[in-house]
Amino acid sequence: MEEKILDLLEEICEDDIIREERDMDLFEEDILDSLGFAELLTRIEEETGVIISPSEVVRDDINTVNKILELVKSKKQG
Repeated sequence: MEEKILDLLEEICEDDIIREERDMDLFEEDILDSLGFAELLTRIEEETGVIISPSEVVRDDINTVNKILELVKSKKQG
């Protein structure tokens, strides 16, 4: 599942740096914006069945690749 999420992020962000810099703030570096994040949540649901409502997360909880991966993993297990 991690590889699938990385593929989605790379496609949406249009940058492969997300694979190397997993703790970089995607919003601060202008790699991901709010529209891209909304698209990411939709694609995660379509590809994995994991539903993440935008209202249940704050930006600081999902601003890095590692945080996004952890959130998806915890929702999948929960």
